[in-house]
Amino acid sequence: MKKEMITFSLDPEKTKALDAIATSMDRDRAYILNEAVEEYIELRQWYLSHIQKGLDQADKGDFASEEDVEKFLAFLHGRRKWSSSLE
Repeated sequence: MKKEMITFSLDPEKTKALDAIATSMDRDRAYILNEAVEEYIELRQWYLSHIQKGLDQADKGDFASEEDVEKFLAFLHGRRKWSSSLE
């Protein structure tokens, strides 16, 4: 795969941490940075696709009722067992 060269700055603490990680893995900075960017892109794409899915559901009116939200919050606070009309 063709690669492009990019340049950016890091503060010294991050550079030191990056070098420590690279050394512990017997890799160079470029490898660690490529892995980090790949993971970031995958996570961000997953996150954005789920946000879009939620927005699409909301546009269709397919979302939790106020009662379901109240039940879920009560469940989170340990006041009752979880039950939903969505199940």
